[in-house]
Amino acid sequence: MFAAYVTVTILGAVINGAAAVFYLIGHEYPKTQADMKGVPRTWVPVLGTLLAAGAVGLPAGLAMPLLGTLAASGLVLYFIGAITAHLRVGSRDIVGGIVFLSTAAASLALGLLHHGPW
Repeated sequence: MFAAYVTVTILGAVINGAAAVFYLIGHEYPKTQADMKGVPRTWVPVLGTLLAAGAVGLPAGLAMPLLGTLAASGLVLYFIGAITAHLRVGSRDIVGGIVFLSTAAASLALGLLHHGPW
């Protein structure tokens, strides 16, 4: 189970880190997504920072379990919000959000099973 926990955690850190880079460098995709959802573009760097915090917190949780639990929980909430924002405006393009959500939820569940919440 530890191998699965480490694998999912590293995968989650990599994909969330990559997404955070796109948000933080000012790539056009996050901006168009924000426009489509009715989110102000000024939130894009904030959302990127949240993704970056999750990406750093997941692998840090391997050494400090509470940090990993908090990071994974935050990412789960983030992607529930992202999927909800898509559905609110009638977009059915939620496969990516579900993949990210599933990775964060799996990291959270495996971390809790491996070492408990603390």
